[in-house]
Parts: sequence; C-alpha cells; structure tokens
Amino acid sequence: MTEEPWLIAFTKRADKDMERLDPAIRRRVGTVLDRLAADPLSGGLRKLTGRPESRLRVGDWRVLVELDTKTRVIHVNRVLPRGRAYGR
Repeated sequence: MTEEPWLIAFTKRADKDMERLDPAIRRRVGTVLDRLAADPLSGGLRKLTGRPESRLRVGDWRVLVELDTKTRVIHVNRVLPRGRAYGR
C-alpha cells in the first residue's frame, strides 16, 4: 500500500526565490522537492537549531522547509544560496 505524496506549498518569498533561479537549478530543486513529497521522513532533512525550520541541501542551495504532519503539507519558506540561508 502506497501513501499519497505530501503537498508542497510555497510562500510568496519562496516563489520569488524560485523565479530568480537558473532554470537548471530550478529543475534540480523541483526534483528534490518531489522526492521529499513522496517520503519526507526518509531522511535528507536536517532540523535547524533554534528555528522551527528544517533545511534541504541541493548543491550550493538550501531549501528551508517546515513539515506539517497533521495536514501532510511541506511548507517551502525560502530557497537561498548556502551563504545567505542561515544569517537572517
């Protein structure tokens, strides 16, 4: 029995981040998010210390997400280069 994939919801900021990405990187991020939606608890996510978010690594880019286990939604908050992802 296979479970339904989780939904992926982008914030407005994450949508803008994705629009600014090079098309090849945008495809890589999309592929990794699709894989995460299929099984978000299998690994690949690392919880950030002192923040409610987790990060997903895609090369030099970081996808900051929050998982809502009740509604099975992955909230994508930001897609940033590694150097800018953590210093808010």
